[in-house]
Amino acid sequence: MDRLKILVVDDESRMRKLVKDFLTKQNFEVIEAENGEQAVDIFFSVKDIALIILDVMMPKMDGWQVCREIRQYSKVPIIMLTAKSDEKDELLGFELGVDEYISKPFSPKILVARVEAILRRTNSLEEEVTEVGGIILDKAAHQVRIEGEIIDLSIKEFELLSYFIANQGVALSRERILNNVWNYDYFGDARTIDTHVKKLRSKMGSKGDYIKTIWGMGYKFEV
Repeated sequence: MDRLKILVVDDESRMRKLVKDFLTKQNFEVIEAENGEQAVDIFFSVKDIALIILDVMMPKMDGWQVCREIRQYSKVPIIMLTAKSDEKDELLGFELGVDEYISKPFSPKILVARVEAILRRTNSLEEEVTEVGGIILDKAAHQVRIEGEIIDLSIKEFELLSYFIANQGVALSRERILNNVWNYDYFGDARTIDTHVKKLRSKMGSKGDYIKTIWGMGYKFEV
C-alpha cells in the first residue's frame, strides 16, 4: 500500500520536525511547507495529499487564507493548529470547512490519533479489500472481480466504484461525486459523471443495477 501523504504547514521548523517524526513512525509520508504560499503551491502540484495540518499564524499567507484557497477546489481534510484557543477563531475555522482544531501546545500522540480518526472517517484508511454483493474490490491491486472474473476498469471507473461502495445507501449528488472522485483537477460539466456511470454499469453486467439513478440529483449504490 502506498503511504498516505500529509502536508504539514508551519513556519517553525522545530514544530514541523516534531509532527513529521511522529507521523513518519505511523507510516505516513510527510511533505513540509514553511509558509502559506508554499503550502498552496505544493497542494496543487502534488497529487493525492490525504490530509493537511495547518498552522494559523504564518508569514506571506496565513492559515485562514490557505484554507479558503484550497476549499474552493478540494474537500481534503484540514486540521488547524493555533496558539490561541479563541472561540471566534474556532467558529471561523468550522465555517471555512476545517475538520479539526488543535491548540498549541499539544501532545503529538493526540495529533496522530486525530489524524488517523479523520482519515478513517473519510475512508482513506479503509480496508484494502472490500467485498459487497458479489463484487470484490481490491485497492492495493487496483482490481475488481465480479463473481470471480476480473473486470477491466479505467482509473476513474475504479475510483468511482470505490466511492460508491464506500458510501453505500447514501444519495450522492453529481457535485459531491465530482468533488470527491475528480477532486480539484476537473473543471468541466458534471454530466461527465453520467458517461462514466453508464460505462461502469455496462462493465458490471447485472451488478450494474446496484448503481441507482436518483433523478434530478445523482446516484445511490445499493445492494
